[in-house]
Amino acid sequence: MKERILLRKSLFLLLVFMFMGVQFGFSKKYTIKFATLAPEGSTWMKVMDELNSAVQEATNGEVVFKIYPGSIQGDEKDVLRKIRLGQLHSAGFTGVALGEILPEARILDSPMLFKTHEEVDHITSLLYEDFSRRFEEEGYVLLGWTEVGFVYVFGNDPILSMEDLKGTKMWMWEGDPVAEATFNALGVSPIPLSITDVLTSLQTNLIEAVYASPLACVTLQWYTRVKYMMDYPLADAAGAVLVSKKMFDKIPVEYQTILRDMGREYMKKLVDLSRQDNAESIELMKKNGIKVVEIPEQNLSKFVNAGVNAQQEMVGKLYSQELLDKVKAALAEFRKNSNSPE
Repeated sequence: MKERILLRKSLFLLLVFMFMGVQFGFSKKYTIKFATLAPEGSTWMKVMDELNSAVQEATNGEVVFKIYPGSIQGDEKDVLRKIRLGQLHSAGFTGVALGEILPEARILDSPMLFKTHEEVDHITSLLYEDFSRRFEEEGYVLLGWTEVGFVYVFGNDPILSMEDLKGTKMWMWEGDPVAEATFNALGVSPIPLSITDVLTSLQTNLIEAVYASPLACVTLQWYTRVKYMMDYPLADAAGAVLVSKKMFDKIPVEYQTILRDMGREYMKKLVDLSRQDNAESIELMKKNGIKVVEIPEQNLSKFVNAGVNAQQEMVGKLYSQELLDKVKAALAEFRKNSNSPE
């Protein structure tokens, strides 16, 4: 008799818990392991923390980012390898890593392509859906474009002409085909190094000049070892936040939509704030003795022509002639309609 009573009670409790599970749902947490080179306390991290909080609130705590800042998971190639192995799921990448996944994405890093932030925004918006589809074909979901920003040359001597540039010991990010094509077109024989070796190489005079966004130059402390900044940007360095499609597909569809929408919203906020940071970094460097030098008008056309040659050199290697023509035609139309300089 007692065994029957205990059995009935057990069945009753089981039914109650089953009912509660149906009524309230047993939550399953989806943890997205995210890595970034950005250090703790940076604008990048602040925006990612905001995105993380917003996503958790919108998904009742079921989707959460576990964030690894400050390169603790290694450089971009290390992070990419770990995502492919399933040890990580997501990252904020620069164009170098994006090109490892989708070479066509390097069109956004092409030298002398963009003149203003408005042009960058126009083209990234134009390409968003197409590139989103292409990234998914390669196993990644695009959550939003970011950017490193306009990239300038910093050195120990003023660079006013291509001849000045050829005569300096210039660093190049090791393994970057866009930088290689750009310096080939400029007639420069750069010294390839990883980013982590640049500061030491400046200190030992192995290199005399670097290229970077103003914010990166400050954050990486390179500005403490140079004296001049060339005022004309070589390129606008792109970036993006990607999530492994394998991980993304495990998340319920309604939460996938939230991730896509919020990702794009917060990455747009990050772009705007990064541009402010870059502008403030230039002022900080000026206060610390960096001199901004203007390229004479008669010398500028050589830099621009070299950029065009580099763009063409990458056709068939990174992107198609059709894509390059599409982007340049869209830029020409945008400049015409906005009365911006050709």
